[in-house]
Amino acid sequence: MSLADLPPLREALERHDLMARKSFGQHFLLDLNVTRKIARLAQVGEGDTVVEVGPGPGGLTRALLETGARVVAIEKDSRFLPLLAEVAEVAEGRLELVEGDALKVDAAQAAGGPAHVVSNLPYNVGTQLLINWLTGPFRPLSMTLMFQKEVADRIVAQPGDDAYGRLAVIAQTLCEARTVMDLPAKAFTPPPKVASAVVRLVPKAEPPPAEVVAALERVTAAAFGQRRKMLRSSLKALGGADLCERAGVSPDARAEVIDLAGFLDLARATLGGADQ
Repeated sequence: MSLADLPPLREALERHDLMARKSFGQHFLLDLNVTRKIARLAQVGEGDTVVEVGPGPGGLTRALLETGARVVAIEKDSRFLPLLAEVAEVAEGRLELVEGDALKVDAAQAAGGPAHVVSNLPYNVGTQLLINWLTGPFRPLSMTLMFQKEVADRIVAQPGDDAYGRLAVIAQTLCEARTVMDLPAKAFTPPPKVASAVVRLVPKAEPPPAEVVAALERVTAAAFGQRRKMLRSSLKALGGADLCERAGVSPDARAEVIDLAGFLDLARATLGGADQ
């Protein structure tokens, strides 16, 4: 038996009497044409290791395995493990199942080395997982991730956009980020109330030092926490107008119009200079 011989996903779900759980933010992609397109967009293949969070019935898992990649699938919902085990049986040792909460699992250890992340992320933890991968100890080689469209827009937003905020600044400081695919709600089972989008993030070759990124998190938290206020007010606890002047940023500007370079200058200024 091979991957091609596996039963259709709907049939597998019915046989195991499985339904999506709202509490887990589950919405399944059962169209293998869609999951195969996501796998292609992820640009993974033979010899690559891929971490997948929330595989559910395994539609994206199958597509990733078809590329020849090794997949480490982290699944919190134990109901799906027997179904995924059936996929593992025909995957020739290239599918490893890890039962656990992706927010708590040591992804670096699970991957066993450099890895890409490709996931239809559970809606309720997607943003936090992205922040963890951007700033934590596990740094993926690339990330191809499905989010609610609203969250995807926040990741790729530009200064002046309504969606521009902390997530855009941090993500785009560390990665090249772009939306590569849009999906309507009807593509999922059960259909969510909102559309979705796939964002691809590739880490920059020379990201800022860790201390600057940490400072950037503090600055953006303050600036966007009071985004309607001028920076002289929203950044008061970090130095206010004086900080802005040292960074070469107008203290009368609001966070929503400051570009990545400006925020990096503000972050460096909190550390005592602009040459870090």
